[in-house]
Amino acid sequence: MRYDVAIIGGGHNGLVCACYLAGAGLDVIVLERRDKVGGAAVTEEFHPGFRNSVASYTVSLLHPKIIRDLRLHEHGLQILLRPYSNFLPLPDGNWFRTGADLEETRAQVARFSTRDAARLPDYYAMLERGAGLVRDMLLKTPPNVGGGLRDVIRALELGNRFRRQSRTEHRDVLDLFTKSAGEILDDWFESEPVKAVFGFDAIVGNYASPYAPGSAYVLLHHVFGEVNGRQGQWGHAIGGMGAITTAMRAEAEARGVVVRTGSPVAGVLVEHGRAVGVTLADGEVVRARAVAANVNPKLLFERLVGAEHQPQDFRDRIRRYRNGSGSFRINVALSELPRFTAVPADDLHGGTRSGIILAPSLKYMEDAYFDARRQGFATEPVVEMLIPSTVDDTLCPPGKHVASLFCQQFAPTPPDGESWDDLKETAVNAIFDVVDRYAPNFRSSLLGYRALSPLDLERDFGLVDGDIFHGAMGLDQLFSARPVLGHGDYRSPVSGLYLCGSGTHPGGGVSGAPGHNAAVEMIRDLR
Repeated sequence: MRYDVAIIGGGHNGLVCACYLAGAGLDVIVLERRDKVGGAAVTEEFHPGFRNSVASYTVSLLHPKIIRDLRLHEHGLQILLRPYSNFLPLPDGNWFRTGADLEETRAQVARFSTRDAARLPDYYAMLERGAGLVRDMLLKTPPNVGGGLRDVIRALELGNRFRRQSRTEHRDVLDLFTKSAGEILDDWFESEPVKAVFGFDAIVGNYASPYAPGSAYVLLHHVFGEVNGRQGQWGHAIGGMGAITTAMRAEAEARGVVVRTGSPVAGVLVEHGRAVGVTLADGEVVRARAVAANVNPKLLFERLVGAEHQPQDFRDRIRRYRNGSGSFRINVALSELPRFTAVPADDLHGGTRSGIILAPSLKYMEDAYFDARRQGFATEPVVEMLIPSTVDDTLCPPGKHVASLFCQQFAPTPPDGESWDDLKETAVNAIFDVVDRYAPNFRSSLLGYRALSPLDLERDFGLVDGDIFHGAMGLDQLFSARPVLGHGDYRSPVSGLYLCGSGTHPGGGVSGAPGHNAAVEMIRDLR
């Protein structure tokens, strides 16, 4: 059977793209390698009786338009707002928490610095100016360098958007797109705990020091989202992240999309310079008028598309395309809640229902990065713990708990020829040591766990070098330059072959925006 579009990869962006294409009347098939759709946004049992969001684990960037258009709530999706954003236990037994609203957060900041508390509203306003600009561009195709009249119009629209801003806003945006997070935070605040909580976002999925130029944009990338209409907040999908992609699959199939799991694609079929389908690992050929790839650009062009179909300069750029987010994931089953020594005695759930950041300062984060550069992983890594079972009793037996450990500063490829298969257990112990330091009952309550090194993330989910964003989020790989300058409009050098994953604008995270935008361009071409 011949389809209008064959989509490689049933992750969330592939499903979003499929829904919009089918909504435009096109015949679409989604081909997924694993036995379930969802990519890295899946819920799986990792220990008998315990389920969790295995890789991607929290919600904020999922675009509200996509939630509405794909009727995700009608398909059962329920997202709860975190009661508190972040909790930072400190080595001296003190703690810092961002509150449920601005005034509560200011009161918490004032415990460390009245000056910082006074500056907090202006800092949030500065961030919102940058986030507002990014938010406006999420569902728009970047102007493509070397493109036609449509790209000129897009560039003019973007220029007008900037023109309407004040000079102060221009300067803030320049800072946020080019400077380091550490530099900006040092200028705004004097308290180390305050800088640590805000600076953590700058190294999530970013294998770099918080003082690396460009890390401020990674911070910004994590604050433009919203949960249930509240901007800048994070939430939990009841049933885990797989609830999102299960709802997306339901909508896709309701629109007539054919979804096939257990169908790994071995290559893109190109005839006379045009993509005309794909070949599966078992030799089956699926023909289509166009192909959309929801995989890392490096994986697509180095493994699935023949070199003879790519211009040499493009192929060289793809070879240099930067991957590696420095992330390590562990899902743990617990017999009881971790008891953090820094949690106030009268507020036992205030810490455990937040994003718990175990990294007391920007210096700690920077030291962890350079440690990882030397030996492959930080002896004292950066750990964020989330305990979704405190708000979602569907994940584990009554009285028990599951936790996500999202850990930063792990080399994509260990030095000196070592393999993550050899280093994995040592790295897990280093992570557990950090958690135990703040919650001494952690190891004794551990019933089981599943650990995913950068190599595991690549093998299990196709995340090249363990990169959760499908490519580093530096200025050289953003907007019109994502993945390569001249192909920022979701089209590739091969006619009929499109990119619809996080390796395109606006980048990583469970947003659905790349899938939406790619579908808009494909519908225009196919019509």
